[in-house]
Amino acid sequence: MALSPIVLPNAELLLDPDFLPPAKAQTLFAELTSSIVWKHEPIKLFGREVMQPRLTAWHGDAGASYRYSGLQLQPQPWTPALLQLRGQVEAAAGAAFNSVLLNLYRSGQDSMGWHADDEPELGPEPIIASVTLGATRNFRLKPRDPNLTAHAPVTLPLTAGGLLLMRGPTQRYWLHALPKTTRPVGPRLNLTFRLVK
Repeated sequence: MALSPIVLPNAELLLDPDFLPPAKAQTLFAELTSSIVWKHEPIKLFGREVMQPRLTAWHGDAGASYRYSGLQLQPQPWTPALLQLRGQVEAAAGAAFNSVLLNLYRSGQDSMGWHADDEPELGPEPIIASVTLGATRNFRLKPRDPNLTAHAPVTLPLTAGGLLLMRGPTQRYWLHALPKTTRPVGPRLNLTFRLVK
């Protein structure tokens, strides 16, 4: 299956829920969750320091450092599995990436708050390619303009092996989040490939 558009105003979103075959997605999930060196670090939110409600890792080319929420990330080298996946993602997205942020959501209590990937080093219209492994979780989007309530919020269940592409003006006009859930859910691994300039 190829990438199909998700129609939202002032956004370019494309989704391929079957980007990776199930067996490949399962193998990759097991390999990455066990081999990646995960970090649990504090971030700054509204002027105070809190622990991130998830585990993270940053891999990429030498020099592809990244800053968000008070964290300065220096890349770990690409692993063979991450390099192979990067090649597949680049082919599907028609874009080059020099880094990847990995987020491991251990349970439904791990989450990501509302934000946009709009850091200066990503450029004015970044391409973010997001691969999901593990449990299905609801990815949510809402307009940054609170007056556009007719389009908020949008919920996308992201499944194992799926690829979501966000590009064009998406980060300028939309926020996204992965909210907590009270339903029993297994761990989820999300990889967001980026080009840090």
